[in-house]
Amino acid sequence: MLTRRVFAGGLAAAAVDLAAQPRKPNIIFILADDLGYGDLGCYGQKLIQTPNLDRLATSGIRFTQAYAGSTVCAPSRCGLMTGKHMGHAFIRGNARVDLPLDTPTVPRLLKSAGYRTSLIGKWGLGTASNSGTPEKQGFDEWFGYLDQMHAHTYYPTQLWENGREYFLAGNFGPGRTEYSHDLFTKRAQKFLSEQRAGSPFFLYLAYTIPHANNERGNQTGNGMEVPTDAPYTDREWPAVEKNFAAMVTRMDRDVGALLDTLRTRGLDRDTLVIFSSDNGPHHEGGHDAEFFKSSGPLRGTKRALYEGGIRVPAIAAWPGVIKPGQTINTPWAFWDLLPTVAELAGVAAPKGLDGVSFAPLITGGSVAKREYFYWEFHEGGFSQGVRFDNWKGVRRGLPSAPVEVYDLSADIGETRDLAATKPDIVRRMQEIMRVARTDSAEFPVKEKA
Repeated sequence: MLTRRVFAGGLAAAAVDLAAQPRKPNIIFILADDLGYGDLGCYGQKLIQTPNLDRLATSGIRFTQAYAGSTVCAPSRCGLMTGKHMGHAFIRGNARVDLPLDTPTVPRLLKSAGYRTSLIGKWGLGTASNSGTPEKQGFDEWFGYLDQMHAHTYYPTQLWENGREYFLAGNFGPGRTEYSHDLFTKRAQKFLSEQRAGSPFFLYLAYTIPHANNERGNQTGNGMEVPTDAPYTDREWPAVEKNFAAMVTRMDRDVGALLDTLRTRGLDRDTLVIFSSDNGPHHEGGHDAEFFKSSGPLRGTKRALYEGGIRVPAIAAWPGVIKPGQTINTPWAFWDLLPTVAELAGVAAPKGLDGVSFAPLITGGSVAKREYFYWEFHEGGFSQGVRFDNWKGVRRGLPSAPVEVYDLSADIGETRDLAATKPDIVRRMQEIMRVARTDSAEFPVKEKA
């Protein structure tokens, strides 16, 4: 039985059976794009200002071992929305592929439980007029980018609104005035202002910050597109890094504004807010992930299956339910979200998922240890990643390639490959890499080109 603890002044006041409560919790999932494990102050960042997210972490849980669904955006979002890891997910790379109509998804499940469902931002799991569009996957309303390539530009001439093109008059011609991130924040505030206590909602706010405009970066050397580099204008940094930092701080500002809206509407104590990032930090648009130590103590960045590519910042807050000031080291991954929200909403999760609910972590309990975590990646050849207990395995290449083995409890930076001295661990990694996946027609296993 799932219980929640109600906290007053930081002290446990009572244990409450969530199933007995008349209200299902509202759920907001805020997703940053290419934000590294070390890009927030609460994860060790020293130069970029993120006061609102730092306060959110202080008011709830800071997870230190949360994992993205993949090391690039579309498959990571697929894992988040469908409860499947990359060995079974329908979308395993950034190609334009549509989720089938019958796919169990987070919004579809919550809609069946009586939730109002809204997507604002970047989707990446479907193409126009096909089965993968948000309105066909359980969202009552949505506004933003349909696919990941379109999302590269922050001043688009059009976005999508509920399946139709939405033109931005201010971005035609040289004087571009409508910054997509700001539009997403305004839409999110509008959505929250329309909600009423007792009517549960799910808001998936998928920001594109701090992803680069890759094409602009190739042309100008600075693809970090932002209206102003404040508050870093006077820093003696390269322009691209000022812009990167300004993007992160802008997002932090707007997360704070959304939390203020929740409080003003009297919805904060009925709302679980989760913040995370879709993968590790990027080296795109002229930005250097090393400049701000965006991976923190981790090895690798976006497009790697080392920890820096897949371990992400993750924060959860729920006033009155989540005890403030927690740091939780229990691992979980994006494919755990679907069973988690099912448990919180009081409905059965679909069968055949790879994820397990981490709702007990939110309500003060613990979760059973799972057998393993699994990732695979299909760009630049084929690679696989596995974690069980504190052992991490990475194989870069086909099943004949060697497996690297790291002990995360002693070597979080994955600097010492122990494969030569741990043959039993290597064999177990190889077996998991064999059985954890099924072949995909859309993403076949290929040698590196």
